Amino acid sequence: MIKLYFLETNEELIVPEGTKLIDYVSKFSKYHQTAIVAAKIDNSIVELNKKLDRGGNVSFIDLTTLDGLRIYQRGVLFLLHMVLKEMYQDYQLWVLHSVGNALYCELRKNGYRKEFSEEEIVKIKSKMSELVKMDITFEKHEFYKEDAFKIFTEQGDADRIRLFKFRKKKTIKLYKCLNHYDYYYGYMPPSTGYLTHFDLQKDGEGFLVVLPDRTNPENISSPKKLPKLSSVFLEYARWLDVIGINTVADLNELIARGEREVVDLMILNEALHEKRIAQIAEQFSESMARLILIAGPSSSGKTTFAKRLLVQLKVFGYKPVTVSLDDYFVDREKTPKDENGNPDFESIEAIDLDLFNQHLVQLLDGKEVELPKFDFKIGKRIPSGKKVKVDKNQPIVVEGIHGLNEKLTSLIDRSYKFKIYVSALTQLNLDAHNRITTTDTRLLRRIVRDYKFRGHSALETIMMWPSVRRGEEKYIFPFQEEADTMFNSAIVYELAVLKTFAEQLLVQISQNASEYTEALRLTKLLDYFLPITNIEDIPRTSILREFIGRSAFKY
Repeated sequence: MIKLYFLETNEELIVPEGTKLIDYVSKFSKYHQTAIVAAKIDNSIVELNKKLDRGGNVSFIDLTTLDGLRIYQRGVLFLLHMVLKEMYQDYQLWVLHSVGNALYCELRKNGYRKEFSEEEIVKIKSKMSELVKMDITFEKHEFYKEDAFKIFTEQGDADRIRLFKFRKKKTIKLYKCLNHYDYYYGYMPPSTGYLTHFDLQKDGEGFLVVLPDRTNPENISSPKKLPKLSSVFLEYARWLDVIGINTVADLNELIARGEREVVDLMILNEALHEKRIAQIAEQFSESMARLILIAGPSSSGKTTFAKRLLVQLKVFGYKPVTVSLDDYFVDREKTPKDENGNPDFESIEAIDLDLFNQHLVQLLDGKEVELPKFDFKIGKRIPSGKKVKVDKNQPIVVEGIHGLNEKLTSLIDRSYKFKIYVSALTQLNLDAHNRITTTDTRLLRRIVRDYKFRGHSALETIMMWPSVRRGEEKYIFPFQEEADTMFNSAIVYELAVLKTFAEQLLVQISQNASEYTEALRLTKLLDYFLPITNIEDIPRTSILREFIGRSAFKY
């Protein structure tokens, strides 16, 4: 017998070993606004169909949580793959990137991308809906590697074999629905009957899989069009096609071939970044702008990008002047509060907008201005003694999360502004069906940087991350399409480098901490990568140096 303590009702039950939590879903559904798709025992995710071999504190997972949405997404993608395998046997499904609450996918064969008609999209969705009505169980099976490889080969998924070739584990867990097997990094819902909310929409050379949104999971609405962001994602994906590194298996095979190949890849990635930064400097030179505004989410590499852009601007004959947005914070007692009554330092109202705009206007008019200095110890602005005057050959460069928001520079004519959005728009996949999110890349960057330079543990960084993400959703992402240009700071090999730093930090998080679930998920992600340990080969000007140290730039 095992003891289960249900946190929703503070109810304790003694049940036989082998009990499944799916038997209790109906009892606890009334405490959840959406479908329950999994559960946690203590701080470990457990599938509802799993036969329990231990007890603990039980909390159910629904679609208002990130874990719940990830589980739901995997289920929908499993359905999609089943249907596409039946309809287009010789093609391979590629899940590429997110567009709001949707995933952009393509069907490929020998480098050719199939373009769908509206009728085909409707037919695919109809077949998926039929499987939902059948409510078929997702069965989990564990195979020895060689047996799993036979299944992959029989199903035409031989590329999957390359992903597991470098993993130390002797077994692979596959999910089965009807006669179809698939592999997903993470957990699955109990059955197809749970997947009642999704949509498919034709989009360019591929299509969108529209999924529930955490704020209103039962309302499947079309995602906001993000043409600029999507084009950057696809541009990077096509570049990965050219260099032949689309998946972690491709990267691992290159690492296994030796240091020379890895160094060549580092040089190639840095050349791509340098070329793009030079193009952005040229774009600015061809504009009427005098004010460069750089924005992007946490750990996107904004600071190093800004420093490298300054170098390229000087190449074009400019003498740029930087203005720190941090020095324009209002005094701490005037900082607006968030919904929980805590100081919201990420709010645009935390900046003295009147003073900031007044100084920009004066500088652009050729007047001398004494820039302020914010003293973070006392929480007030103090005189800096730093007086600045600029001429028309001196662009003003401002880096900060609100750079794309017109409210930040409301007194400056739009034609004077050149807005740049920076983010690590990862396009490397684990395999064709399992994508690596940009958020995971940025979180791993931040875990490493916070430990090395800010004295924060991985636990503290993961604890802060939901608040950081809320700020991004509120203050950055709504304005990203306002950018005049975008820079993708993703580095194709970076997770193989971050692995050597992050793993030892993540394993320190206790199983008793609620953040253990996230730490375990990230650890499992890094387990797919062969490590790159010789970091001396990474160029000193690389954006990656902002997070791992020994950069040529001062921060």
